[in-house]
Amino acid sequence: MSQIMQRKKIYIHEQDNWPYFTWDNKKVMLKLGETRNLQGKLLGKMETLGFDLQNEAVLDTLTLDVIKSSEIEGEFLEKEQVRSSIARRLGLDMAGAVYSDRNVEGVVEMMLDATQRYSKPLNADRLFDWHAALFPNGRSNMYKITVADWRKDPMQIVSGPMGKEKVHYEAPKPERVAEEMNVFLDWFENEDGLDLVLKAAIAHLWFVTIHPFDDGNGRITRAITDMLLARSDQSVQRFYSTSAQIRVERKEYYNILEKTQKGNLNITEWILWFLNCLTNAINATEEILSKVLNKAEFWKLHSTTILNERQQKIINKLLDGFNGKLTSSKYGKINKCSQDTALRDIQDLIKKNILRKEASGGRSTNYELVEMPGGNNVYKALGE
Repeated sequence: MSQIMQRKKIYIHEQDNWPYFTWDNKKVMLKLGETRNLQGKLLGKMETLGFDLQNEAVLDTLTLDVIKSSEIEGEFLEKEQVRSSIARRLGLDMAGAVYSDRNVEGVVEMMLDATQRYSKPLNADRLFDWHAALFPNGRSNMYKITVADWRKDPMQIVSGPMGKEKVHYEAPKPERVAEEMNVFLDWFENEDGLDLVLKAAIAHLWFVTIHPFDDGNGRITRAITDMLLARSDQSVQRFYSTSAQIRVERKEYYNILEKTQKGNLNITEWILWFLNCLTNAINATEEILSKVLNKAEFWKLHSTTILNERQQKIINKLLDGFNGKLTSSKYGKINKCSQDTALRDIQDLIKKNILRKEASGGRSTNYELVEMPGGNNVYKALGE
């Protein structure tokens, strides 16, 4: 007997038949049918909206998608910057647009390339372009990384304090990555026998398991997922966000991912989890749709109300769902105007029954939007 003991095969990519995944077709098809039905109903509902309302819903969804995809990785982007960047790139008018930082622009570039040009082939160069957009200065935080190329070093997913780290996952060795990605990309573009939603579930697991880059793998994985979902919808219009739902179910996501990556090639449990997450994402769209419809109803109600640009800017910020308190000083700061001008604008909005003083009182006077007649929604006041 050999004196050298071979290490036990721990990870899915070490299995003999990798990457030939299997699943329980009966269970998967049942859940896939439910998900596809919901997807179709949502797209049908959105088609009944006018062009402007559809654009508003798409802008809200894409903004949410970019923000939440970054949040999963512990990076928090400014909502107004993300929204402004997306609106500008889609050619949509937006009151109060702001300048966007380069890190925001990079994520937006990648996500829009994936979803707005979903029919274009995915290849290594395109993935390298996405990676370069995410890391324009060649660094991840303080660390220099390989950008726009496959990683050159081993990759582990670890947690815990230094010296007591727990290894959750170890990706394929760097010398395997190029060939692994060739196989993945060939399957991605040439496997046409799978439902595209099912394909999105498999692609998500497969790509993140290869972990081909030094950093940014999670965000690129979700962009690839969105790209396949856009292909399944056959539409550039995005009305649901898987990234936002994964953010909500983050703990369960990492648990099922680790379990699957340490399991065998039967990935039924992963696919069912993914489809359930997608179902939840589609159901959560009701919140976005409600906000869009409420905003449209507000401006319809006030279509003949005379408002200056500063007032319109503040109202749109409130309608877009900021949390917190609106004060005259914050009004002035946002609009770059004096305190006196801010107070005059606010008093005018109160006279026009658009703003009111909050009943809670406190050290400073706070203002909120007046509930619309017969509305089910009380709009929340502006936050920090």
